[in-house]
Amino acid sequence: MPDLQTQPNPFILMMDPQAVLAKIEHSERLERLHSRICRPLDKPQLQAAASGSDLARHDLGIDAELDEAE
Repeated sequence: MPDLQTQPNPFILMMDPQAVLAKIEHSERLERLHSRICRPLDKPQLQAAASGSDLARHDLGIDAELDEAE
């Protein structure tokens, strides 16, 4: 396979995935990258969980009313 860096067509890379992985493993530029773990800033609120149970109670109430009407 020709040199991977000179190939302008990314679909050519799919023909030899092992060569791509070898290039990635020996890449100096990738080794210089700093990894960082990102976590979401928003935390689930307890009120959201409570509103779910309120909604379930409301649905049960409506179901009970429909059963009584039948």
